[in-house]
Amino acid sequence: MPDSSDRLKLGLSLLAVYIIWGTTYLGIRFGLEGFPPFILNGIRFLVAGSILVVIGRMRRQPWPTRSQWVNLMKTGAMLMVGGVGLVAMAEDYGVGSGVAATAVAIIPVWAALITGMLGEWPSRREWVGLVLGFAGVMVLVGEGDFRSTVTGTALIIVSPMFWSLGSVWSSRIELPAGAAMATAGQLLAGGVALTVIGPLRGERIVGTPSRSSWIALAYLIVFGSIIAYTAYVYLLKNVRASVATSYAYVNPIVAVIAGVTLGKEILTGPVFIAMPLILGGVALVTMGRRRVILPEPVPAPAIADEAL
Repeated sequence: MPDSSDRLKLGLSLLAVYIIWGTTYLGIRFGLEGFPPFILNGIRFLVAGSILVVIGRMRRQPWPTRSQWVNLMKTGAMLMVGGVGLVAMAEDYGVGSGVAATAVAIIPVWAALITGMLGEWPSRREWVGLVLGFAGVMVLVGEGDFRSTVTGTALIIVSPMFWSLGSVWSSRIELPAGAAMATAGQLLAGGVALTVIGPLRGERIVGTPSRSSWIALAYLIVFGSIIAYTAYVYLLKNVRASVATSYAYVNPIVAVIAGVTLGKEILTGPVFIAMPLILGGVALVTMGRRRVILPEPVPAPAIADEAL
């Protein structure tokens, strides 16, 4: 039986992944007021990755080998650029943070399909979950934010595919054994890719970013990319995977509440129909597997069942 100190750590860790990861979507929206999407997340991941490198070295974790660096760069670019970067672009095109979080909750469905293509097909219950999840996404397309921007809709639908593929791939290749160094490597690789691609696609920081944009960036670095991830790793080591990954059910709800209250976003009927369909589908897929790949605006590369 865990003592009171352990129970407190578990409770605080659950609270961190529930609340922090659910609010990062709104944090991205505020950050976009002063930074373009790729540059915003490029800075975020470069700083967070550098901090985790220091932490990893303090823990005497070895540097990645050459082949591990290649794997980190490939998966880091896919997760950070194709996953988080495209979510930020979708929000920049007008997709609300709550809607984005609800759409991204479909990631476990894509992960189940991808692992199926690699030889581990879903069970009957999982297939029901897949159908429900897809139905929820189709309903969500009728939400006002999606109707207003075809590009934003396309990005928020494609982004979970990239994240799922990168997550599954990360679980099947050689990465550094130390969690801090492995995570740092992917963050740094993704950060470099984002800061290079951003200017190439015409991104520029125009004027001086507002105070709220800087605060949002700091929040994403410290809370979204370091604290919440550390809490998630602690949960994976100390509780059942189903408990650790339960944030996937809570994050969209937190994001919707944060978007409406703090971000003054307005939601229409389709969101309230799509959300239970998507979350119900995710629940069925998750319960049908011992381990699930579930993401958030921040990656966990060294964990096979990691989850924007």
